[in-house]
Amino acid sequence: MDTGGVQIRGKHDDLTEKIIGVFYDVYKELGSGFLESVYREAMRIALVQAGLQAECEVAIAVFFRGNKIGTFRADLVVNGVVLVELKACETLIREHMSQTLNYLKATEIEVALLMNFGTVPRFRRLVMDNEEKGNQPESVPVGVIGVRSLSEVEVAR
Repeated sequence: MDTGGVQIRGKHDDLTEKIIGVFYDVYKELGSGFLESVYREAMRIALVQAGLQAECEVAIAVFFRGNKIGTFRADLVVNGVVLVELKACETLIREHMSQTLNYLKATEIEVALLMNFGTVPRFRRLVMDNEEKGNQPESVPVGVIGVRSLSEVEVAR
């Protein structure tokens, strides 16, 4: 897509760029091999030192059909608008992205950074607009996964 030389900016780009810079600074100092809890505390300290507000282990309720069904703890929430999910593993996998996207879906936060302190530092920036969150199907359509509902299946007696 030709943008005519204009750089397209997204939600909270300046903030996420600053968080990513802090991530690389922490990685340079600590390297890989520690538990996520060590990186979480190091990130919190470094983010605060960079002039940002960083909350650790923020409890976020998950609802299903109006009922609270559980709580998850976001590793970090920065300035109240960016969720940071930390990993300390060899590589990021699809389940890590799914987990982070579900965290976004459960909150009013629209931007997340999934950051891995593996042997090679990696991150993914994920965005889910609040307007789109309400348009998500409550479940996967039956035909998509090749399963029929009980009402479509003849029961042999």
